[in-house]
Parts: sequence; C-alpha cells; structure tokens
Amino acid sequence: MFPDTLHTAAETRALDAAIIAAGTPGITLMKQAARAALDTLLAHWPEPASIAVFCGSGNNAGDGYLLAALAQEKNIPAHIFSVGAIEKLSGDAWRACQYAQQSGVVMSPWAAGMDLPVVGVIVDALLGTGSIGAPRNGFVDAITAINESGLPVLAIDIPSGLNADTGCAEGAVVAADVTITFITLKRGLFTAHAPDVTGMIEYASLGADDAVLHAEGRCERLELTTLLDLLPPRQRTAHKGLFGHVMVIGGDKGMGGAVAMATEAAARTGAGLTSAATRPEHVAAILARRPEIMVTGVTSGQELEPLLARPSLLVAGPGLGRSAWSEQMLQQATLCGLPLVLDADALNILAAGRVVREARRDNWVLTPHPAEAARLLGVTTADIQQDRFAAVQALQQRYGGIIVLKGAGTLVCGPDGAVGLCTGGNPGMASGGMGDVLAGIIGSLLAQGIEPSDAARLGVCLHAEAADIAAIEHGERGLLASDLIGHLQALVNP
Repeated sequence: MFPDTLHTAAETRALDAAIIAAGTPGITLMKQAARAALDTLLAHWPEPASIAVFCGSGNNAGDGYLLAALAQEKNIPAHIFSVGAIEKLSGDAWRACQYAQQSGVVMSPWAAGMDLPVVGVIVDALLGTGSIGAPRNGFVDAITAINESGLPVLAIDIPSGLNADTGCAEGAVVAADVTITFITLKRGLFTAHAPDVTGMIEYASLGADDAVLHAEGRCERLELTTLLDLLPPRQRTAHKGLFGHVMVIGGDKGMGGAVAMATEAAARTGAGLTSAATRPEHVAAILARRPEIMVTGVTSGQELEPLLARPSLLVAGPGLGRSAWSEQMLQQATLCGLPLVLDADALNILAAGRVVREARRDNWVLTPHPAEAARLLGVTTADIQQDRFAAVQALQQRYGGIIVLKGAGTLVCGPDGAVGLCTGGNPGMASGGMGDVLAGIIGSLLAQGIEPSDAARLGVCLHAEAADIAAIEHGERGLLASDLIGHLQALVNP
C-alpha cells in the first residue's frame, strides 16, 4: 500500500538516516532494497534469460550490485556494466560491489558501443534520487543504450535522469517499464515528465517503522476514496436550497459548449441549482441539452449584475473569450463578492491586469493549465514545468485562495503552502473542454459547503477518476470532455 505523503529527496535522506540511527545498518537497508527490487523484477518478468545491471557510483549502484548478486545466486545470469570508476565507490556501495564480485557476477566497465544482451531485463541503477541536472558523459551513452535496447527496464528508486523533487528531466532520462521506489514515495515520480518514463510504480517500505513512513511532508498524495468522506449522506428532508446554486458565466460567440459542460458537470456533482449567464444565441442549445439548467442571455455587464443576487457561487471562464463582453462579465463577477472559480480566459484576463481590481483574495479557486499559469506569473510555460511545485506555491502566494495547477500530476495548493498531488487521470484528457468540466465540479462542491481546499482536492480526483473510467470503456484516443459527465453521479454516490 502506498503512503499518503510524498517526499523530496532531502526528506527521504533524513528518513533514511533516522532509520539507520534507530539501529538498522545501512548495508542491511541496501540488501532489503536489492531483494525487493529483484522480487519486483521477477513478478513482472518471471523467467528472465539474463539481467543486465547498469551501475553508477552511489548508493543506487549499491542496490544494483546486490541485485545482480542475488540474481546470480538464483542461477539467473547477471552482468554488471559500471559507468564511472569503481574505485569511486565508498561505504555500503563499495561493500555491495565486493559482494557482487564474490558472487561471480560478470562486471564490465561501460563504454559507448558495447553490445548488450538481446534478451532479458535491464536494471537501471545509474543515478539515484540525489542526482540533479542533466546526466553527463558516459551516463548519457548508457541511458541511450538502455532506451534503444528494446528490452524491458526496471528502474531502482527513480529512472536515471529524472529529478526526484520536480519530475523534470533536463537531459537524457531512462524510460522504464517499472520503477520500484524505497522508504518514501518521491513526489517527482508523479508529475511533469515522470509519467512518460516511470512506467508502473511499485513501492517497498523496507520494513521501516510506521512512524517514520508517516513522517510529515509538504506534499500529500490525493486519494478519491478518502476524500469522498467529505460528502455526507443527505437527510431525507433535504431540499435544493441546501446544496447551493452555481452560476457559470461564459460562452462568448462560438463557445457556448463550454458553459453547457461546466453547468451540467456542476449539476451531476450535486449542486442544488445550476444556472448560466451567456451570449443570448447559446440559450436554446443549452436548454435543449439540459433543461434543468436555468439559462439567461446577457449582452453586457449591466444585464448580468441583477442576476448575481441569486447564486451562491460563480464559475467564470468557460468559453469566456477575451472580448469587451468577456471583460464586462468578469468585472461584474469579481465585484459582487461571491466565492469564485476562475478558469480559462478568466485567468488570461486576470493575468492582463486590467479588469480585476482585487488580484489577490481568499474566496476563489484558480484552475490554470501550465500556459495560463505562466501568464499569471509572467514567466514561460517551460519555467512552470521545470518545477511545478514551486510554481503552484508561487501562484498561491501572489493570488491567494486555492490554486489548481492542471496537467499530468495535477497539483492543489492552499494558504498553508502544502501541496496535494492527484495521481489519477490519463492522456485522453488532452482534449478541449476538460477544464470546463473540472471547473463545474469544483464549483458544485464549493456550493455544497465543502471547504475550498477540500473541494479542489476532491474535485480533481473526481475529474481524474471519471476520465479513467471513460478511458477504460472507450479508450484514451478520442475521449471527449462530455464523456466524463455521465460518470460523475455514480462517483459522488459511492
């Protein structure tokens, strides 16, 4: 079972040191890691013809040396390719190397162009969680050879070249089929570039004490099953007034579908009432799609203003556009004082700095994707992706409220600076309208009285799970945002 907390490399080193200080020798931990890694390898590839282990010069290499020795003892041919001088090894890693030599493991210094086995499994024990920056010299050659081998790959602790803190790969990176990580779950395994290279993630606690494994961290792994407890059973005497009124504002010319999806998602997630304020030409289509939605056509901010006395919460941005009409809609929405969810072009208008008078407030949830986040912070999208954790915290510090930084491994950050990470979702979500559905879900949860941070966390998990169910049913390619809506009602009624 995965721990609830995700940790940085530094936090993991501190936990590792605490385990050793409590009486478990480092070499014992290394042997436990090697045994767990070999067990994982054999669980995925039960009868490997051979195992080729690429070792660097740190403790990660020590795990690899011991894995090769254990494989040799099971009569599985093992071959170690050492990248860098063996004499640089020290401490437990040196002892592990000696053990592998004594076990009869074949060891060769790695050189570019060397032949690899044509069958079997490759183990990546090159660079551990302490490695930062792009790999250099022989490591690049070794990583390239691993990736071009055509063989299945097990990465030990983290794929070499991947930053354990950010999930960013600044250069060559091993593309693993399975990654086994030890003692803690590293937060960089679940966001940015990581989902492309980690493969299936396995976890081994190495017998660490529960108190150590549940040590506090600043990043929480979000679990839908736990967060659903935020939705209590409804009383038999319940009425619609108890569950809030969500109004979605948006749908400039040609973009009425965004409003339709956001309002329907809000309704299916349990809002008592849903309404939409949009361009008049979209009214008939939205009513035809979902007659339960109250739809009003508005041509100006002046027409919108009296409508804002009805809802308990506003979702502004789906299909909003960036016209003069769009700016009037957002101006009225931000002036009325109601809690807000801002998405899409509402965020782009906010970033422009012309319309929203109060650019920092406590009662809103902002849901940017990386490009919108970049505009809000005045940086590039690449800067955002370089360290998504720092980016979501910077957004929260500048704009207040709750920030949802969307993408692979969506992040949620509130005023305390702690970050929640959603590990659900799939590539099929890379299609138009997904953000509109998410905004409607979060708005609905807020309207039902859930605290903003909890609503955002639960919302991103519901969104991801609905997408995963839809992908299982129909496949990832061609997945539409509206495909998620039909699954929301079942998910909020477990």
